[in-house]
Amino acid sequence: MPIATVNPATGETLKTYEAMGEEEIERRLQLAEATFRTYRTTGFDERARLMRRAADLLEEDQREIGRIVTTEMGKPIGQARAEAAKCAKAMRWYADHAARLLADEEPAEADVHDSGAARVLVRYRPLGPVLAVMPWNFPLWQVVRFAAPALMAGNVGLLKHASNVPQTALYLEDLFHRAGFPQGCFQTLLIGSAAVDDILRDERVKAATLTGSEPAGRAVASTAGEMIKKTVLELGGSDPFVVMPSADLDRAAEVAVNARAQNAGQSCIAAKRFIVHTEVYDAFAERFTAGMKGLRVGDPMDEETQVGPLSSERGRDDLAELVDDAVRGGATVLCGGERPDGPGWYYPPTVLAGITRAMRVHREETFGPVATLYRVDDLDEAVLIANDTEFGLSSNVWTRDEAEVDRFVRDLEAGGVYVNGMTASHPALPFGGTKRSGYGRELSGHGIREFCNITTVWHGA
Repeated sequence: MPIATVNPATGETLKTYEAMGEEEIERRLQLAEATFRTYRTTGFDERARLMRRAADLLEEDQREIGRIVTTEMGKPIGQARAEAAKCAKAMRWYADHAARLLADEEPAEADVHDSGAARVLVRYRPLGPVLAVMPWNFPLWQVVRFAAPALMAGNVGLLKHASNVPQTALYLEDLFHRAGFPQGCFQTLLIGSAAVDDILRDERVKAATLTGSEPAGRAVASTAGEMIKKTVLELGGSDPFVVMPSADLDRAAEVAVNARAQNAGQSCIAAKRFIVHTEVYDAFAERFTAGMKGLRVGDPMDEETQVGPLSSERGRDDLAELVDDAVRGGATVLCGGERPDGPGWYYPPTVLAGITRAMRVHREETFGPVATLYRVDDLDEAVLIANDTEFGLSSNVWTRDEAEVDRFVRDLEAGGVYVNGMTASHPALPFGGTKRSGYGRELSGHGIREFCNITTVWHGA
């Protein structure tokens, strides 16, 4: 895949880049290693000062970087600016909390009284250069939610971004440099996917994090396992959105539309499978379908647009194939379902009902504004269908029955359970999945400790 900015609203190639050669990659690896030796010794106050400066600059650049993001991957302009603001918030959160999250810990004396130590503490130390392989769908947020905790912990970052967002990738390197971070603290590698393996095998790279497809995750995990290197993987998702009889249907349907259509449905944590109790199925389906039909699809630079194009022609083709397969298998199209004529890689908000296990759309992730509806008779059937997926990223449950909440929290196989609300990432909350959605956690204290050497310090009497 070429490294290029291709406007998904028009299909026009706007700018292309040459991939970095071996000499430039080597120069950047040397710089990362050298920078880490000194940066790791800086204090939290200095790191926080630099991180807050980066947040300030990002806020100042919101309009400019928003236009770049929208041009490269099609996100509606308002959502692109909101993504930049969210990144600044996360930067400040880690600037404010990193020292506390990574403070030395002293076990209770009663727990270590027979260890023979006069004093024991646990210290969190940075690992070194961390390779981040990041996707295009949230091209700022996915990177910052790695970079902010990693840099605050004293690590340095090497970014291999998706090949269709090179201008965003280069902007991020420049952002941290302008903020005052040493030049080797955060570097963008303009490389293709084939170059990742060799970089991950380099002894100077100490760990890796990847957000992306399951095949990409398998490849990185395999190499990292061979090299005995730590990895964090956030892969696909097919999140259930369960609606029970006691739910506020108006609110549930309203949130369901946003949960499925935000970013044109191109989100791992977007709700994708809507599992509705038979008592409220018809009422919910009517409200939800009306909401999806009412979304404004159009030019992502238009402030009124709610759903822009998909990021690539291949992405639209893959989505259309899933819908066509479901229709051939007997699914009912409640709205959408046909790709429009004209330029750009648009696909209409679509609702499918009558889904069976034989359909691909039941098993595979729908990365676009396509929702599947399921009718269930009781809570047990809802849990069964919700868990009938290889993924386990997050989940949404709509009920005002506390006993039902307890059951869902206990039984749903997911990294998150959001009750009467939409799944969203927040810097203070751990984020990640189970099953084939990956392992490890980003954000919160859990995320900042993922790339630390957790060191026991034992003092004799």
